[in-house]
Amino acid sequence: MAKAAGVSIATVSRVLGGTYPTAAATRTRVMRAVRDLDYVVNSHARALAGISTKSVAIVVSSVVSPFYAHVAQAVETQAAQEGRLCLISTTGGDLRRELGALKLMLEEHAEAVILIGNVVDNDEYRRRVGEYARALAAAGSQLVLCGRPAPGPDVPAIVVDYDNTGGARAATGHLLSAGHRRILYLGHKPGYTTSEGRIAGYREALAAHGVPEDPGLVLAGGALERQEGYRLMRERLRAAEPDFTAVFAANDQLAAGGRQALHEHGLRIPEDISLMGYDDLPPATDIGLTTTHVPHDELGRTAVRLALQRDRAGGADDHVVLGTHVVVRQSVRPLTG
Repeated sequence: MAKAAGVSIATVSRVLGGTYPTAAATRTRVMRAVRDLDYVVNSHARALAGISTKSVAIVVSSVVSPFYAHVAQAVETQAAQEGRLCLISTTGGDLRRELGALKLMLEEHAEAVILIGNVVDNDEYRRRVGEYARALAAAGSQLVLCGRPAPGPDVPAIVVDYDNTGGARAATGHLLSAGHRRILYLGHKPGYTTSEGRIAGYREALAAHGVPEDPGLVLAGGALERQEGYRLMRERLRAAEPDFTAVFAANDQLAAGGRQALHEHGLRIPEDISLMGYDDLPPATDIGLTTTHVPHDELGRTAVRLALQRDRAGGADDHVVLGTHVVVRQSVRPLTG
């Protein structure tokens, strides 16, 4: 490339590294050679030379899930505004792949690593995250847990969360205020933080309204996806006619699947069964679903802002909880009798 530009190797290095002033004409010749030769910077060579690309890393279970996709997009948008590139890795929920992703981000000298989403909050999780956080901190990076619980008071991690339980409490309260007392909970995934928080809100709302919880109205499942909502509801309707007047689905995808099964059974929404979701993501608007709004965009943006503020004057908050609220559409009707 130096030969093509008619300059020295040292001059090419200065232009590409941006570490030393060069004449405009010289820079133009070098950049023309870069384009002509399709040159791509070797990130490993730059790292060995002590030069790091400013970047923010995202680690998620899946990019197909609307929840993960929307938060990840917000992270990328804010990172771009901050002049950073984004690296993304998916784990499929595999802890070994998560560890591998963290090691890769350490090698790439990411300024921040953002872990997004649902986990099983146990001793192993807290130990593992503590190790991640300390390793990143030692390398001058920052761990951010987005929509995940804090692992402990002495762990150098930032937590950006939302009022998961409060949102479920408000959703169930909305149905109870409409006169519903037999509310089916669709899609509980035992042990996982997001699911446990939402069913806790459901139970708290029932208790606050003096409605005894019926364990038979809680349908536990696996993946929090549309097909699982359809399967759970279809099996319930095949076993017996509905003994509930409303459904609170653990997310909008489950609600959409449950809605299809209800329609196939000849039941109308909201005339026969009221339906409530959670997340306020597609397909909620398309099907007129009353749901709980989660601030996905602000979750991702806040995660980036706080991570990059850690060395600025005043530092950064280490635990932020964003609010949720009910969005009323057309899937819930009040009972008249």
